[in-house]
Amino acid sequence: MLYWLLYLKLFHYFPPFRIFRYLTFRTAFASLTALFTALIIGPLVINRLRDFQIGQFIREEGPKAHQKKAGTPTMGGLLIAISVLIPTLLWADLTNRFVWLAVFATSSFASIGFTDDYIKVVHRRNLGLTGKAKLGLQIATSVLIAVALIAMQTRGLYSTKLLVPFLKQYRPDLVIERLLYRPELWPLAFLPFIVFVVLVIVGSSNAVNLTDGLDGLAIGCTVIAAGALAVLTYVSGHAEFASYLELQRMPQVGELTIFCGAMVGAAIGFLWYNAHPAEVFMGDVGSLSLGGAIGTVAVMIKQELLLPFIGGIFVIEAISVILQVSSYKFRKKRIFKMAPLHHHFELLGWSESKIIVRFWIASLVFALFALTTLKLR
Repeated sequence: MLYWLLYLKLFHYFPPFRIFRYLTFRTAFASLTALFTALIIGPLVINRLRDFQIGQFIREEGPKAHQKKAGTPTMGGLLIAISVLIPTLLWADLTNRFVWLAVFATSSFASIGFTDDYIKVVHRRNLGLTGKAKLGLQIATSVLIAVALIAMQTRGLYSTKLLVPFLKQYRPDLVIERLLYRPELWPLAFLPFIVFVVLVIVGSSNAVNLTDGLDGLAIGCTVIAAGALAVLTYVSGHAEFASYLELQRMPQVGELTIFCGAMVGAAIGFLWYNAHPAEVFMGDVGSLSLGGAIGTVAVMIKQELLLPFIGGIFVIEAISVILQVSSYKFRKKRIFKMAPLHHHFELLGWSESKIIVRFWIASLVFALFALTTLKLR
């Protein structure tokens, strides 16, 4: 909106507005706008959540230290969603399809999380939507995103080929090309791509959701992951950088840098209130939307296979749950004292603040490694 007004409409009357054409400048302003939006409306959102008695319910089998957190306002993810979407709409080029797809993904996953949180509040319990209902909504949203990307591919704006870290010449296509010559089999031709997109986005959304168990843990890791995605998005849309790093250049995805910058700013602003001891929890409305947004951006910039490193802590937390459940189901034994992994360290006697900071450090190491693989291709 501001890009359209200040650059496209007013630039001819006031030449200094030329600066608004630069992606880096608008990304910086989007980050600052998101940060100050979160800081300014944060107290209002938290107070309204308190007024509506929207408090967190703590499961009894969890660490006993968490019982004192019962009643802390939840659904603070509404603050995150607002702080991400408003700056994106203000500073991004709204004619860009990738921007609108990122906005759709964030809004849709936020709506799923909001519904889940709302049911928890109404029924005064720690369970919201059923697992099948939540997963079904996530899959449906991811399928719509995949279909939108296929439509972009037909216009030459996107590619269904994978970029494989360390193997720059190996780019497998997730579309079965031989089936494209038979129109009645087109759905089957695109099925591998759709399944892959669903796995990436749904997996990312739920991984962030599982990590959201300690004050500031998930949102701090999100700051790092979104920052790494901002760098990857910028170089993917930049002609010289993409050529030098031997990336597939997609000029239009560069606008997603603004979205990623807004995510960084909004996450830092939310961390101001979510830092230990937390004044508000993000709830599923925050964790599902952030995870969905991260997964969607990774798919759009063709860094799906790098996502496990960009969000390394999220992946480890999710794997710890999978291993714990599988081990107990087949062996009747637990691998960890409790899953997700951060609860295991709590029960080992680590303080909450120590776990959070150490996981942040590990997340930063993963993200830096992900960025180094660009040149190692």
